[in-house]
Amino acid sequence: MVVGKFLSETLPAVITENTSSGPGPGGVAGLPTRWLTARVTGPSMSPTVRHGDRLLVARVRPGDPVRAGEVVLARFPSRPELLVVKRVRRAVPGGHWVEGDNPLVADDSRAFGPAVVVGRVLVRTWPRPGRLGPAPDAPA
Repeated sequence: MVVGKFLSETLPAVITENTSSGPGPGGVAGLPTRWLTARVTGPSMSPTVRHGDRLLVARVRPGDPVRAGEVVLARFPSRPELLVVKRVRRAVPGGHWVEGDNPLVADDSRAFGPAVVVGRVLVRTWPRPGRLGPAPDAPA
């Protein structure tokens, strides 16, 4: 999933808002406000997050802890114009390794390398309000 209206027609799982606040860690932009609502298009986080979902996101500042398994908004230093929704797999030099829940879509760290986490997805607000579940491959 990627944030940026200009990308919504070319990449899967796009969030249709551009929320840049200027350069941050790794030369990537953070989020302009403490809270953000994001609208999703595309399949990269399916079945956890689907096309059309609205998400409530809290800004993550440099140094804030980020745990494996969390669903986050992140930017890739190699593609700073992209703002993506992914699941954190692990911390790596330069940021975090993030991947989508849909293994058939690889618009994540497998394609772009480590990401800088800029937001934490708290809940889905529409159309099925509630917390996001664990990764499909996570033990129950």
